This record gives sequence, C-alpha cells and structure tokens, in this order.
Amino acid sequence: MEVHVSSIKRQRTIRMTFTYLLLVVMVVVIIYPLLWAVGASFNPGNSLVSTSLIPANPTTAHYEKLFAGEGSLLYGQWYVNSLKISFFTMLLTLISVSFTAYAFSRFRFTGRKNGLMLFLLLQMIPQFSALIAIFVLAQMLGMINSHWLLILIYVGGQIPMNTYLLKGYFDSIPLDLDESAKLDGASNTRIFWQILMPLSRPMLAVVAMNGFTGPLGDFALSSVLLRNPEYYTLPIGLYKLVTDKMGASYTTFAAGAILISIPIALVFLLLQKHFVSGLTAGGTKG
Repeated sequence: MEVHVSSIKRQRTIRMTFTYLLLVVMVVVIIYPLLWAVGASFNPGNSLVSTSLIPANPTTAHYEKLFAGEGSLLYGQWYVNSLKISFFTMLLTLISVSFTAYAFSRFRFTGRKNGLMLFLLLQMIPQFSALIAIFVLAQMLGMINSHWLLILIYVGGQIPMNTYLLKGYFDSIPLDLDESAKLDGASNTRIFWQILMPLSRPMLAVVAMNGFTGPLGDFALSSVLLRNPEYYTLPIGLYKLVTDKMGASYTTFAAGAILISIPIALVFLLLQKHFVSGLTAGGTKG
C-alpha cells in the first residue's frame, strides 16, 4: 500500500514538474521579446543590436524624440488618431453587436437562418481581400484620409464574429427570466437593458476588448485609406519611421511600439472585473 501511494506521489510530482517547466518556457517565449523591445527603447543609438537586455547606458532620448514633433515625426498626433479610432470602433461595435445578437438570440423572423449563415461566411473572408474595392469606394465618396470611414469599416468587420460570440452568450441565459419579466409587465426593451445586458457583462467586455485592440494593430486597411502623415495611425507612422525618409531609427521605433501597449493595458484593467462580476449582476433587477 505504501509503495502504491509513493508511486502515485512520484507520478504527480513528475506531472507537476513537467507542467511548471512548460509554463516557464511559455513565459520566456512571450516575455523575452517584450523585454528586448523595452531594453532597445532605452538603448543609445539607432540599432536594436545589443549584447544584453539591460542597456549599459540607458537613455530616454528616443521617448523624448517621439513627442518632440520634429520634421514629419508626428507621433503624438498618430497616438491621438489611433485612440480616437479605437474608442469609437469599440463603442459602435458594442452598440451594433448588442442589438444584432439580441435579435438573433431572442426573436424568430424571416431570414434569420440565412442571416446567421451570412455572418458565418463573412467571418471566413479576410478583410484585406476587399482592399481594392474599399479604396475605390473611398475615392468615389471623397473619403480618403477619413477616420470615420475607417471606423465604419472596422465596425462592419467586427460585427459577424462578435455577434456570434454574444448571441451564444445570450442563448445561455434562460428564457425563463424573459418570461418572468414579461409577466410583470416588462417590455422587450426593458428585458434587454435590465436583464440581458447586465448578465452579459463578461462577453461584452470581450467584445469591447476586440473592438479596441483591433484598430490599434491594423496596418493593411489603414495604410490604404490614410495617405497624409497628419492622419496616420500608430502602425502606419511607426512603419514609415523605419522605411521612409525619416531614417531607420529602430530604437525610436521600439519606444513607440512599447507605448502602444499602455492604452491596451488600461482598457484591460478597466474591464477585467466584468469578466467575473457580470455573471451574477442583474439577476435580481426588475
């Protein structure tokens, strides 16, 4: 008996050791490039080549250069442009997806199945496959360099996938709640705002994160529509920083790339409590 217990403990120890080793490897793979970029952003000169993660003579000159506004380096303006586009994309995506997911989840209407199938097909089509059509449309509408056209395209691209996500979450909420509320005289609008929306906070937080981070990392679509430097977003501006006439300053590029993570981290910190708290919120509201 003691031998059997000892064997079980040994196997458990081996499994735990292997699990922790795997986690350590994954953390190193994820963290190491980030640490390298942070170190490079404080490294003097313009080269990313360094013998250590921690620069021997760290400097903040690259961060200062980003906001100095010298020449065609308009990093501050690019930052504002990206935040504006990301914020309104997130807001409009939340509004539109909430309504479409609610309609597909709670109502039965003509074309419902075809609509869901269309959304499924749209998820399979990469957005960059329509770049030429989008560019021609922007030219016809006179909306080259328009942030609002870019926002609408981002929102349209996010509706199919996020609608499926939120619809699935709405489907998991019992219909008994809707029926009980209707017996108390609640309308569909009141059920939507006071029951389904509070209970769906975890998935709404996911949709909000998707809507906010998507535009911050997009290069292909924004580079087609935004032509003048003052309208650039961060991905375009940083790309031009190392490829255009401004000179290949890779350390300044690293500093600019690091700063992109700040708004993403802040949005995540603001939304993280909803991933769990939304599961129980709203169930007792009338």
